[in-house]
Amino acid sequence: MDWKRLTLGPVQANCYILWNDQKEGLIIDPGSEGDRIIQELNALGVKPIAVLLTHAHFDHIGALDEVREKWNLPVYLHKKEFDWLGDPQLNGSSFFPMVKPVSVKPADHELRPGEELKVGSFSCKVLHTPGHSPGSVSFYFEESGIVVSGDALFMGSIGRTDLPGGNHDQLIKSIHDELLTLDEDTEVLSGHGPSTTIGEEMNTNPFLNGFSL
Repeated sequence: MDWKRLTLGPVQANCYILWNDQKEGLIIDPGSEGDRIIQELNALGVKPIAVLLTHAHFDHIGALDEVREKWNLPVYLHKKEFDWLGDPQLNGSSFFPMVKPVSVKPADHELRPGEELKVGSFSCKVLHTPGHSPGSVSFYFEESGIVVSGDALFMGSIGRTDLPGGNHDQLIKSIHDELLTLDEDTEVLSGHGPSTTIGEEMNTNPFLNGFSL
């Protein structure tokens, strides 16, 4: 499986395109600049078959309707954030003056924590990683050695917890229980910033050092 990161919008959120040998693809977190996402998929020759959302903050859903309607794609999201897609207060867009209020159409499918999600030939484990938001999930593609962590874990940092539904202690626990238990060589594709590895964050991330239950 191949992947490409697109950094989009006013807060530089990462959207990921994943594709297989048959050039079928997944779009994860189409946060902004829908035309750019579409152009990139066309340039790669990839036909998307679904959209996966790590969570429903505005910077991860802003271009959702544009890309889903282009290819009539199903959208997957944790049930706890279904209402957020159409509510600028919940998705956070109302808190940022430089951002237009974001309201997009409902999701099609519920992501269930711990499930092995199969979409076409793609298979990943859905890890529930709340704390940044109640319905935050990470997508673990074990065979490819990658986890798409949304805004749970970043290189040298963690997600903010001052938006609606955020909880710092819960986020730290989520990271330790669901992410740091993965193979240390697992590449972490974060919602903002560069990629890292589980081992690197275990050893150097100052927010995780000294954690105990």
